[in-house]
Amino acid sequence: MKSLVRIFAVFCLFANAPTWAADVPPSFADLVEKLTPAVVNISTTQKIKGGAPGIQTFETPEGGEMPEEFRHFFDQFNKPQGEGKETEREVYSLGSGFIIDETGYIATNNHVIADAVEVTVILSDDTKLKAKIIGRDTKTDLALLKVDAGRKLPFVPLGDSDTSRVGDWVIAIGNPFGFGGTVTAGIISARGRNINAGQYDDFIQTDAAINRGNSGGPMFNAKGEVIGINTAIFSPSGSSVGIGFAVPMSLAKPVFAQLRASGHIERGWLGVKIQHVTDEIADSVGLKKPMGALVMEVTKDGPSGKAGVEIGDIITRFDGKEVKEMRNLPRLVADTKIGKTVDVELWRKGSSKTVSITVGKLKDQEDTTHALKKSEEEDTSDTAIKTKEILGMSLASMSPDVREKYSIAIDTNGVVVTKIKPDSDAFKRGLRAGDVISKMGDTAIGGTKDVSDAIATARKGGHKFILARIQRAKEALFITLPVEEKK
Repeated sequence: MKSLVRIFAVFCLFANAPTWAADVPPSFADLVEKLTPAVVNISTTQKIKGGAPGIQTFETPEGGEMPEEFRHFFDQFNKPQGEGKETEREVYSLGSGFIIDETGYIATNNHVIADAVEVTVILSDDTKLKAKIIGRDTKTDLALLKVDAGRKLPFVPLGDSDTSRVGDWVIAIGNPFGFGGTVTAGIISARGRNINAGQYDDFIQTDAAINRGNSGGPMFNAKGEVIGINTAIFSPSGSSVGIGFAVPMSLAKPVFAQLRASGHIERGWLGVKIQHVTDEIADSVGLKKPMGALVMEVTKDGPSGKAGVEIGDIITRFDGKEVKEMRNLPRLVADTKIGKTVDVELWRKGSSKTVSITVGKLKDQEDTTHALKKSEEEDTSDTAIKTKEILGMSLASMSPDVREKYSIAIDTNGVVVTKIKPDSDAFKRGLRAGDVISKMGDTAIGGTKDVSDAIATARKGGHKFILARIQRAKEALFITLPVEEKK
């Protein structure tokens, strides 16, 4: 009898267990059958000079410094053979794309068709059509093509990537290594990934198997809607290791809409250069948590300059939307209609301030983010310049001799770092001999005493770090320094 009770109890336990497994689809076959006709292979012909034939190349979107392991899965098959002479030769490349309109508009990656002299689209029924490049956007690595098939073409709907969740099923269809019509499935592994491809990084990460040649192909959700464009993989070997990245459709939709309407992209512009707000920066300015974008430069006659934005301000909200981190701001601004006046919330000197800014037009060469470039050269020469040691740095007030020795412009004010200890926090954070400290905290620096006073004020205020503005040649940036010297 006791055995029967145990069996009954176990049965009840499993009978009442959550039925999570019921959500796993038995097959994607019916969905794939509907979607595949709208996925295309893209073949391009490029003419290049020199270089040994047979070499695979990988491109990086404009403005990015993508690590080597982050590769576009865009295979290149070089046909000509020879001795590697400096002669012009043709390179044939393969990628993927998908039809988004029955009239023949096709979405893909820009690097799939970059530098192409001829683009051919191959439909699922092996029909080959010459394609016209309607427009491209190097900053998001997207491009729009158009073919004339003389008939209505099957197309796929564009979904809302913002509603997708980590763990959702996704399907990738494309042309890996030239094997057209390849289907793989997986889940969304992460969202909002930054892989240093550019200032609009917001990739969807997936474990669906995707490889070189999948570039420009669609990432579908379980409803059959495109939620991303497969663009890059992380791969030390060059093949899939289960870490792939797709441009989210929330970013791609407005780009394709603009390309279709005008053939080019227009983006909003604030006229500031910005950098990340770290825990230390937040502490130094009195923010409860790191957030927003720190303004390191302001274009005098730009939208922000006219509105009164100052160097050292932290932009925390833009047009009613919170700026959780620096990389959120460029996209918010880019998506804003040019000429629109918006409210921008700033953190300045320990309190919030709101200004109204009329958004301008971003020029192609504008770059709104900044990374510190460290010079490895140290000036160790012994001169008669009077210095004071603070936080492991030898600092000199500005003088004609100092300006001449360190090639400092007449309009640059502050104190000059003449020497710096290699084991100091200042050195580890990027400061080098020849750098000019122009501001610390809220204090404009005119001499070495100002540095000491600013550090003392920060200590009294209970801060562990102080924010310092650095001028290096024509480059300006902010770094944080600990207010207590390393012992």
